[in-house]
Amino acid sequence: MGQAPILVINAGSSTIKFAVFQTAADRSLSQDVHGQVDGIGTSARLTVGDARGGKLAEQPVTGASHEDAIKAIQQWFASHVGGESGFDGVGHRVVHGGLKYSQPALVDARLLADLEQLLPLAPLHEPHQIAAIRAVSAAAPKVRQVVCFDTAFHHGQPSLAREFALPRELTARGIRRYGFHGLSYEYIVSVLPQIAPACARGKLVVAHLGNGASMCAIDQGRAVCSTMGLTPVDGLPMGTRTGTLDPGVLLFLMQHERMDVHQIEQLIYERSGLLGVSGLSSDMRTLLASDSLAAREAVDLFVYRIGRELGSLVAALGGLDALVFTGGIGEHAWQIRSRVCQDARWIGLTLDEPANRQGGPLISRAGSAPSAWVVPTDENLMVARHTRRLLDA
Repeated sequence: MGQAPILVINAGSSTIKFAVFQTAADRSLSQDVHGQVDGIGTSARLTVGDARGGKLAEQPVTGASHEDAIKAIQQWFASHVGGESGFDGVGHRVVHGGLKYSQPALVDARLLADLEQLLPLAPLHEPHQIAAIRAVSAAAPKVRQVVCFDTAFHHGQPSLAREFALPRELTARGIRRYGFHGLSYEYIVSVLPQIAPACARGKLVVAHLGNGASMCAIDQGRAVCSTMGLTPVDGLPMGTRTGTLDPGVLLFLMQHERMDVHQIEQLIYERSGLLGVSGLSSDMRTLLASDSLAAREAVDLFVYRIGRELGSLVAALGGLDALVFTGGIGEHAWQIRSRVCQDARWIGLTLDEPANRQGGPLISRAGSAPSAWVVPTDENLMVARHTRRLLDA
């Protein structure tokens, strides 16, 4: 019998998404089944699909906790695919690694204690990711687990790019810019030499545009700076997050609107962004299909802020060889790509609109400098690769 597979988990508050990867003799990885448990906390339900898009299962989950969800995933796999072998290891995407973690790491008691200390920096993500790690430990205590951090790719940024203009004692306590979506950026850097070899090691701006959105300047495969900062709420407007916000706005809300810290946290993470501006939806597909003036304004603001940040990142790089779109919006919303590229004519980018509507990968015209590309990301595969490497080591 071959080696047991790797399970990759991406946990949220009410959903656990997962993917199973098989290891070939040459240690390469291929995705097998994938799916999710949604409705955690209320009435959880497991859905499983195969690599070709077929549905393999859709069934209720007994119980409603993260631990119940993990058990359901493990039991389904053991009874339908994996027999008694279970998983060789489990890899987790974790949003924040703080100052300490610049590489993936095996889970132990010390790492879990460190993650608990980082909860205030990623309150929407980290608690549920820790819950998933603990749930795996309870369901399969002998299976090794690996944590892969979204902040790790950004650890190589120059120190000036990571600092706020705050007193040094606060900086020393870890209040600085970290950057996120690092697993996505790392994946793009890993595949670009096969897709666009002429610019893969040059000056890049990668736009990871989705419900969470950020942009990263990359030179020679290393992060230079990112639009996100201490937490994943900074930078571009997102589905429900504000993006960059004048700190004075928060002071005003506390002093004159009598909002407390919990109300402000809910405002900046859950009630703002595309949802807040449009008053309609956080889903870009809904907004693009709407005739609402407020929906149009939300899209306009999103595109405008991408253009502003692009200019800043090009300045930090000292030039640009390629602009790469990825993420749910970046990969599928040709209208957004079109508008961003049209606004970027000032840097010499000329869009090939038919190629853009077809999804690329190359969406700029011949002779355009910089070029523009659409490259689907695969954070799960990146987690699986790191997990395989650590388990083999």
